[in-house]
Amino acid sequence: MCGIVGYIGQSSAPSILVSGLKRLEYRGYDSAGLSIVTDGSIQTCKAAGKVAALDERVGTTWTGDDLEKAHVGIAHTRWATHGPPTEVNAHPHHDLNSGIALVHNGIIENYRSLRQRLEADGHTFLSETDTEVLAHLIGQGYKGDLVQAVCDALHQVEGTFGIAVIAADKPDQIITARRGSPIVIGVGNGETIIASDAAAIISHTRQVIYLEDNDLAIVTADGVEIRDFNSVPVTREVAELGFDADAAEKGGYEHFMLKEIHEQPESLANAIRGRLDFNLGSSVLSGMGTSSRDLAEINRVVLLGCGTSLHAGLVGEYAFEDLADLHAEVHQAAEFRYRNPLIGRSDLVVAISQSGETADTLAAVREANQKGAFVMGLCNVVGSTIARETGRGVYLHAGPEISVASTKAFTCQVAVLLMIALKLARGRRYSREQGMHLAKQIDSIPEFVRATIAQNEAIAELARHYADNEHAFFIGRGCMYPVALEGALKLKEISYIHAEGYHAAELKHGPIALLEEGTPVIAIATDIPGKDKTLGNVEECRARGARILGVITEGDEEAAAYMDDVIRVPACDPLVSTIPATVALQLLAYHIARIRGCEIDQPRNLAKSVTVE
Repeated sequence: MCGIVGYIGQSSAPSILVSGLKRLEYRGYDSAGLSIVTDGSIQTCKAAGKVAALDERVGTTWTGDDLEKAHVGIAHTRWATHGPPTEVNAHPHHDLNSGIALVHNGIIENYRSLRQRLEADGHTFLSETDTEVLAHLIGQGYKGDLVQAVCDALHQVEGTFGIAVIAADKPDQIITARRGSPIVIGVGNGETIIASDAAAIISHTRQVIYLEDNDLAIVTADGVEIRDFNSVPVTREVAELGFDADAAEKGGYEHFMLKEIHEQPESLANAIRGRLDFNLGSSVLSGMGTSSRDLAEINRVVLLGCGTSLHAGLVGEYAFEDLADLHAEVHQAAEFRYRNPLIGRSDLVVAISQSGETADTLAAVREANQKGAFVMGLCNVVGSTIARETGRGVYLHAGPEISVASTKAFTCQVAVLLMIALKLARGRRYSREQGMHLAKQIDSIPEFVRATIAQNEAIAELARHYADNEHAFFIGRGCMYPVALEGALKLKEISYIHAEGYHAAELKHGPIALLEEGTPVIAIATDIPGKDKTLGNVEECRARGARILGVITEGDEEAAAYMDDVIRVPACDPLVSTIPATVALQLLAYHIARIRGCEIDQPRNLAKSVTVE
């Protein structure tokens, strides 16, 4: 959600800021703006809508000389929370005297009481945002020491924030700080870049510093000094980004989503590589950081996630119970800490988050840690907050995912969950022979997915039969039920078709009342236990005039006979088959959205990383 970019160096700050914002567009936003320090004053330019509108506004507002001599600035893409997506509500925001500018991700929860206090002191506010309150608070306390003013203000606010602050009379520094919202600092040669996401930094440097909660950094062109909010110095390591700038480009594909679907054989190979022990029929996951004896003492697995990550956790639930004979539960992370969960030291809590910054999941991690559970993270972003706070886990190595709708992160999450389940299973009653078979199946996942993607053109043709509908049902049983949920989510995210995923057995308990002539029903009926029951549900839908698209196992002509249209996926282990089945539905959703002319990579109202509750 939202995006922050800050720059200080020798180059033109506006051009670098706008370029950085364009790399953060995938996060979701509805307005944009930037501020620069030039000739002892702050100049600000904002626009509602896309970064392209801001870029055009910058070009018409400032002369070439203005752009070239501005070497420090901050910029932001805003996803509206407090107040509509208007130009006046866009960031950056100023203090009362316009000598300070601020960009902010997160939510200031006590902004109303702070605003009332400031208004009583004579402050006038231009916007409806919580962010402007923080700008005024910093300005009120500024007596020439910007660091102290920021610290004093942050001691008064409640909530989450990632901020970057500039002052007209301090053209040689940017102050940045975080609590609950990510900030990464890129250290270059004579220049330093601040961002909420490394995608805005990678074209300049691969050397980065990840701030931790309650860190404040004084950023100059030549270095970074980090303190806590009491101005006590702290040390943070310089890390190296694990991807290059080309990974964040479309590479000839029409959309990032299509590129990322096609990248899945490679991303899955990266997630699996070196993590399978074929001799022992187990997996090698050093990031879990514990002994076989400790793992054997785990009595329950609790999986936490939101959205797509929640669906991956639901597949994991089947894997842990079917393979490892472990009771498993999946919790919506946003609910977890509010219901005082019953967890303890014999519970393994797996926090699943592509970004590693999801606010709800992070709060759940902290609750699980507080209750003494064995907590690990499943994240794609190295150095993310969840990865750091759990201290153990498994990175996905899926590479950057730019499209808001998650594809390769989901399939890599499922693959890693299968490997964790395999490791736990071998510590219980799963035999070496069973483990060897499953390890080989997991190792073959990239090939299974490659065979599914090879049907891209055929799926694109099928999509024409379903693109004009405004409603769709997805049904599945067992481990294919989460696939139905994920398939429906992908379709509604990017095509704006109202799509619902159901357990196939639930049709007769209400949803079947909505079926009418031509209603699409996408049935995931691969060769798994319970397939015959799913086919019976398909027959009930056909009897009511529904058009059935079946995702079935290659060579299963019995299942094909029940369907109007079919997508075939390779024959493989039932749990493993959730991955190619999901890829088939990703392609279906993509092509339906393309036919409908939707903005696929940046669906309306959605954000890639949800960093507020």
